[in-house]
Amino acid sequence: MADFPGKVNTQTSSSQSQTGPVQVMNVSFDLNFIKSMPGVLLLVEIIFGLLVWALVSSAAYWLVSAYGWVLFVSITLWILSVVLYIMLILGMRQKLSSIPWPLVLLVFYGVASVLYLTAFLANAVSVNLFRGFTFDHMAASAFFASFVMGIYISSTVFAFMEWKGDGGNAAMATVPV
Repeated sequence: MADFPGKVNTQTSSSQSQTGPVQVMNVSFDLNFIKSMPGVLLLVEIIFGLLVWALVSSAAYWLVSAYGWVLFVSITLWILSVVLYIMLILGMRQKLSSIPWPLVLLVFYGVASVLYLTAFLANAVSVNLFRGFTFDHMAASAFFASFVMGIYISSTVFAFMEWKGDGGNAAMATVPV
C-alpha cells in the first residue's frame, strides 16, 4: 500500500489538435483514412456492394444458376470489405507494421476487381431470363455491380500507386544531392 502514490499519473493533456490516430479507451481511430480517397472508395464499395446482393437476393435468384455466383462474389467481397474497413479505421496498418499493407491491398483489390467483373458479366447476361416482376431487380443489380466493379478498379489503381510509391528506387535514394 505504500507504493500507491507512485502509480498515480498527475499529467494533464495538452490542447493540441490531433491529425493522426485518435485514441479512445486504448483503441485508436485513424480519421485520416476516413477522409482519404481510398477510405471513401472503400465505404462506397460497402454501400453499393450491399445494394447488389440485396437486389439479387430479393428476387427468385435460384431460377438461374448464374445468380448463385453473383451472390457468392457480392456477399463475400462485402464481408471482406467491411472487415478491411474496420481494420483500417482502427489503425491496424500502424499496429501490424510487419504486414506489407500496400501489397496486400493491391492483391485484394485486384482479385476483387476480377471477381466483380465476372459477377457483373454473369448478372448482365442473365437479366433477360427474368421477365416480369423481378426483372427490374436484376437490371438494377447489374447496374450496381458494374458501378461497384468500377470502384474496385479505382481502388486497385490507388493501391497500385501506393505500392509503387512505397518501394521507390533504392539507387536514387542513396545518391548525394
